[in-house]
Amino acid sequence: MSKLKELQDRSHTTCELCGATDNLSIYDIPESPNVGLDSSILICSICKDQIENVLTMNPNHWRCLNDSMWSQAPGVQVMAYRMLHRLKSEGWPQDLIDMLYLDDDTLAWAKATGEGDDESTKIKHLDSNGALLNAGDNVVLIKDLNVKGANFTAKRGTAVRNISLVHDNPEHIEGKVSGQHIVILTKFVKKS
Repeated sequence: MSKLKELQDRSHTTCELCGATDNLSIYDIPESPNVGLDSSILICSICKDQIENVLTMNPNHWRCLNDSMWSQAPGVQVMAYRMLHRLKSEGWPQDLIDMLYLDDDTLAWAKATGEGDDESTKIKHLDSNGALLNAGDNVVLIKDLNVKGANFTAKRGTAVRNISLVHDNPEHIEGKVSGQHIVILTKFVKKS
C-alpha cells in the first residue's frame, strides 16, 4: 500500500489539521525522528502554504487546531504544537497550548525546530559578521584552518556547503571539507 493511500485511510481523506477535503498532499514533518507514516501527515494546500510561508498566515484558519491537537497521530500533534506556538501572540492559542499534552519523545520532536522557544534563550549560530546561520546554509572559511586528526589544512576561501548546526553549542557548525566531515568554529566562517 502506498504512503498516500495509508495517510488517506488514517485521515479519512481529509486534511489532518483543518479537515478540508480538497487539494490534499503529503507533508513530511521537519526534524522527524520517525520514518514512514509517522513522519508525515496529509494536509490541504491552504495549510501547507501557511506552514511554509509565514507571511500568508491567517490566524483564524488555525482555530481548527482546537480539534486536531487531540489526534492520536504523533505528526499531527507535533504540527499542532508548532503552529500554536507560532501563533501564541494572538492570545487564544495560549489556552490550547496549556491544554495540549505530548509524551516526552513527541515533545522533543515538536521542539526540534525551535518553534515556540523564547527568542532570548534560543541558541543562535552567528558567523564572523554576526549573520544568523541556519542548517543547510553555505559558508566560506575566512582563515586557513588546521584540521586535527585529518592532517590537512582547510584553506581560506574554501566553500562549505549544506552545513549542519551543533544544537547544544552556538560556536560550532559541521560540514564537509575535502571529503572530510569536520566541526568548524563559527567565528572562522562567513555566510555566502
